[in-house]
Amino acid sequence: MIRPQVTVDGRAVRIPLAFHTDPLLDDLAVAYAEDPDTVGRLLARHAASVLAHDHAVCSEDASDLDRAMRAAEADGSREALLEELPEQPDPQYSPDDAITLAGRITRAASHVRHRTSPEGTHHP
Repeated sequence: MIRPQVTVDGRAVRIPLAFHTDPLLDDLAVAYAEDPDTVGRLLARHAASVLAHDHAVCSEDASDLDRAMRAAEADGSREALLEELPEQPDPQYSPDDAITLAGRITRAASHVRHRTSPEGTHHP
């Protein structure tokens, strides 16, 4: 179950993602162990696509078309990599679990709001 938390500085609500990322990283490690050549090439291709996209986003010389093309390339390389892994289903919650999660997020956010002024400054 996701457990929302107030950040250490008390200014935001943090939702830990390890619950979701740990299985994905485990599956990636197993896929790499089973076929290091293919998965290694896919990882390298995706890294190059991500770096090219980051560069285009930060570059003053890049056009909107170039940024869009680099984003599409990164999406494509990510999809190719994900195809090597077992399906990663989105988390699903029963109505009661969803209401409980929403309540936890709301309580944490209320705690932050009560400690923070409208201007976003922290009250001691």
